[in-house]
Amino acid sequence: MRRHIFTLLSFFIFSISAFSQTIQSPSEFLGYELGTRFTNHYQVVDYFQYLAKASNMIQLQEYGKTNEQRLLQVAYVSTAENLGNLETIRKNHLANAGIGTTTNTTNKAVVWLSYNVHGNESSSTEASMQTTYELITQKKAWLQNTVVIVDPCINPDGRDRYVNWYNQVASFPYNSSQKAKEHDEPWPGGRPNHYLFDLNRDWAWATQVETRQRLKVYNKWLPHIHVDFHEQGINEPYYFAPAAEPFHEVITDWQRDFQTQIGKNHAGYFDKEGWLYFTKERFDLLYPSYGDTYPTFNGAIGMTYEQAGHGRAGLGIINDEGDLLSLKDRIAHHHTTGLSTVEISSKNADKLNLEFKKFFSKNDFTYKSYVLEGNQNRINKLAELLDRHEIKYGFTSNSSVKGFDYESSSQKSTTVPFGLVVSTNQPKANMVKVLFEPNATLSDSLTYDITAWSIPYAYGLKTVASKTLVASDPINKVFAVNAEKDATAYVARWNTVNDAAFLSDLLQKGFRVRFSEKPFTSGGNTFDSGSLIITRSDNKNIEDLHKKVTDIANTSEITLSSLKSGFSDTGVDLGSPDVKEIKMPKVAVMSGKATRSLGFGELWYFFEQELKFPVTNINSSDFSANTLNSFNVLVLPDGNYESLFDEEKLKLLKNWVSRGGKVIAIGSSLKIFEGKDDFGLSKKEKDEEDAKKTIVSYAKSEREKISNLITGAIFKTKVDNTHPLAFGYGESYFTLKLGSTAYNYLEKGYTVSYLEDTKAVSGFAGYKAAKNIENTLVFGEHRIGRGSMIYMVDNPMFRAFWENGKLFFANAVFLVNNTSYEL
Repeated sequence: MRRHIFTLLSFFIFSISAFSQTIQSPSEFLGYELGTRFTNHYQVVDYFQYLAKASNMIQLQEYGKTNEQRLLQVAYVSTAENLGNLETIRKNHLANAGIGTTTNTTNKAVVWLSYNVHGNESSSTEASMQTTYELITQKKAWLQNTVVIVDPCINPDGRDRYVNWYNQVASFPYNSSQKAKEHDEPWPGGRPNHYLFDLNRDWAWATQVETRQRLKVYNKWLPHIHVDFHEQGINEPYYFAPAAEPFHEVITDWQRDFQTQIGKNHAGYFDKEGWLYFTKERFDLLYPSYGDTYPTFNGAIGMTYEQAGHGRAGLGIINDEGDLLSLKDRIAHHHTTGLSTVEISSKNADKLNLEFKKFFSKNDFTYKSYVLEGNQNRINKLAELLDRHEIKYGFTSNSSVKGFDYESSSQKSTTVPFGLVVSTNQPKANMVKVLFEPNATLSDSLTYDITAWSIPYAYGLKTVASKTLVASDPINKVFAVNAEKDATAYVARWNTVNDAAFLSDLLQKGFRVRFSEKPFTSGGNTFDSGSLIITRSDNKNIEDLHKKVTDIANTSEITLSSLKSGFSDTGVDLGSPDVKEIKMPKVAVMSGKATRSLGFGELWYFFEQELKFPVTNINSSDFSANTLNSFNVLVLPDGNYESLFDEEKLKLLKNWVSRGGKVIAIGSSLKIFEGKDDFGLSKKEKDEEDAKKTIVSYAKSEREKISNLITGAIFKTKVDNTHPLAFGYGESYFTLKLGSTAYNYLEKGYTVSYLEDTKAVSGFAGYKAAKNIENTLVFGEHRIGRGSMIYMVDNPMFRAFWENGKLFFANAVFLVNNTSYEL
């Protein structure tokens, strides 16, 4: 009997071994050695689907598609038993985060490996296939107590943009000279997604379709470990944890310590192979929208791994030290850290679960509730963001709230008629603190990205941070518009991007729309400057006007008022010269090599996805006077235009503006107009005393430079809200300043938003830089003939998350000097 059992057991072990051996490696499946060419996204999808069929240790979940309809999917990698019990494991794991009702404990480690968020950092997707293959064939023991979630490619559109280009131009065999064409990636590069957004800056703001779909899966798991695989310059070796300062204060000692343990585990493998690496430099854990920080603030050990290579490396390149950096090398390094991460996580599964539970048990927050009030559309927009992060919130009416007032930066007591309440009495409390706190604590002013992002400022909502819990309920206001059939006119207030989208829809459907340049009251209601007016007399050709206006208003969530008469109680009447018709703008947005691809992408996305307004993207290399004559609005995104706009083209541009054109210049694009005749823009020079040279040691030079820098800080500006560029705003505006470049007030134009007090409300600003931006322009208009130059020193469209700035841009397009549109 024992002999018979032994024979069956031997046969079973042999069968399992034979089954493992039949699973094809990536090289066998693809038909070429991994690392000898780049793999297209569809081939990666095919390989993971093959593995799911060939092995009972992989389950696939499709979680969405990109803008270009490429598949997004994750692979769950573990033992067959764990995968059969996956939903129970997930629920037990989330119970440690205070989510759900199950009381069962779990001893499983949950590890999430994210590959290729930047499309031209392309070696990591190749490594994802090799790592997954080895986990199910050679490293099964680690999976007994571990669930590994593999996302082979976060950014398929960007990656295929790079891979397709490289496969088209590369030599065979590859050319390793840095001068070869295959190492000079063209604009816009493969780094961003379809809309040219950096997806590694989008985790918190969730503006892009890839992020929104991924978060639905991510927040159903909240892993213990999250790794974001990247590449850096060709002369850097490999970077892995622990991260650099500053660490955000919500990060626990355990999270910091375990990063070091993971790094040491990697170091053991790298030392054995003689591979160089570095840690504790450059890549900090502060800004919440990265693939390492967002997971960290949600309880994970979040990490960035950076391999030398990037879009320059191709299949192989000789770096500045004369060494060959090959795709095979890059795959090997990412493969090694991926496996090492799973290994140490498996060894520490119990500790990971214990500390994960502690992270979500924290309740010692200074501010217990954040109460936000303002325009209903802005409240709804914020609610949508919170829903994407599964952050709980409620609403309050006529509540008395005492706490830190964001507008005045002081303690205040106020009564909130209606507001949204977000408290720290919930599982996502740490994330709430990070996103809503007035000013993040900086342990080090040398940072990798912006240092301020506070949602109340970004969304333009009056906010009080209270040290006590504020009661709330889930009831929100709802829109329900029913325009009166026999009204003389319909009026919509102008406060948010929703209002601009409403206008966009009306204009495209042939409605004639006016706006008031001055406030007025009618029927007991007060309407501020900028209010949109749809009169029956202007739209006689539209049947069922009231119904069609109602339908469009409801779609855009706009509140309409019906006016019975054009005679106003106070202020301008509807027939006043100050109630002007909004002409249909014909907008061109500059793209191509002269522009910064991310800056162009922000505008492309805004027009196409938020306003749904038709624009023409023109290539900077094709720009000419003939191009201009087809448009009346030209938008210049952040970029370097000095080689494009020589003296002759500046004259052509000025002539076009004088005939009624409008230029909207953003960020670094202003440089081409500095000090040029008739453009009215002058750069503020630094104080001579500050410009004096002082001797600084080499070791201290980097820190000395930061006194001249502003690393994404928030400042309170003054606003002339009688100017159309500022319609919809109050007398102040919180701007996100990304640099220290400063311009004087417009002497012959309109300085609409400007800085006087230059103490940063939130974030870091070097003392020399802060001094230099005193009394400087933020937004303004300069007239040339019948047209306008609109200058936006700070980018209100930055990463599409600074909601409160977008109306400035909409004003520039639709309302400023609109009657000049007659070229």
